[in-house]
Amino acid sequence: MSWFADYCRAAEGTDRFSDRSNHLTLLAAGLFGETGSVLAELKKMERESETYPSYRNRLMEEIGDVLWYFARLATVLAPDRFRELDTVVTRSPRQSKSGAMNDALTLGATVGILLNTVQHNTGNTAPDQLDAIWHALMRVASAQDIELNDAAQMNLAKIKSRWPTIQKFAPLFDDHLDEVEQIPRRLTVEFQQIDASGKKVMLLRCNGLNLGDRLTDNIGHPDFYRFHDIFHLAHAVYLGWSPVVRVLLNCKRKNDPQVDENQDGARARIIEEAISAIVFSQAKETRFYDGIDQVDYGLLKTISEFVRGFEVEKIPLWQWEQAILQGYRVFRELQRNGGGMVTVNLIDRRLDYTPSR
Repeated sequence: MSWFADYCRAAEGTDRFSDRSNHLTLLAAGLFGETGSVLAELKKMERESETYPSYRNRLMEEIGDVLWYFARLATVLAPDRFRELDTVVTRSPRQSKSGAMNDALTLGATVGILLNTVQHNTGNTAPDQLDAIWHALMRVASAQDIELNDAAQMNLAKIKSRWPTIQKFAPLFDDHLDEVEQIPRRLTVEFQQIDASGKKVMLLRCNGLNLGDRLTDNIGHPDFYRFHDIFHLAHAVYLGWSPVVRVLLNCKRKNDPQVDENQDGARARIIEEAISAIVFSQAKETRFYDGIDQVDYGLLKTISEFVRGFEVEKIPLWQWEQAILQGYRVFRELQRNGGGMVTVNLIDRRLDYTPSR
């Protein structure tokens, strides 16, 4: 059996549109949109070939997304025809820029024809159109030295990272260490807001001690960023990672100089602060994720690029999504009540809020 048949079965198990009445329309529209992304990557390569080093990986990811929608449509519209699909690609020589773009434009045109077929419910021609799409996609991938099987496996890995069948948290990075070098498994932190010189200032306190510096919003128009340490606590709970929390709670991993410098050092803390700021800038546009149960994939992908080379790069995207959504759930309570008590529980992976007494 071909790898494509295996991939079709795997893709079927990750189809979040399958219970929708407009299932086929959504799949066809998705295929059209992802094909446009392939064209966009090729355009960037032509325009910025010397300054676009991640081009091939991005293109492979976009081709993998095209494959997912193609596999679902092939399974629904022409299962017998594509069950034993011949996936052997004879690699063509690297084409000129115009030749590669022409192949991609042909791919886009054939996908457009299929979209029209689905829209007008003339499905009897769909198998031939899917066949044309497959061969156009093979030419695009071959010209760019990309194996479709590799793109498919990358796609499945991405889906598993974002939408695993079973959500099981990755082990905590410091499980094997002595307690003094572990992020505390349970603690209660108070976010205490005070007025100082006409400004709202936030104090972080634990066990009667102040943690870190007094924080303001540091922006012309107040936006409650003074409570942003909640995001670092959420990172600790849902990722098992927070260089900032390690400094605040004096639990850096000093016994291993390399870990202390490379994972708990200044650069890692800057990365974490940058992630908090980037997510916050988007969160303001969504009422701080109020009523929202997912995080934009593009943002999650940006985060994964930020943390490349650090231990947290191993953490799947769904845990990042949980860290963001749960962190902002508590942030909204802190914002609403002007502070409060936050219970951190790394054992049960919980972050709980109670108003201050």
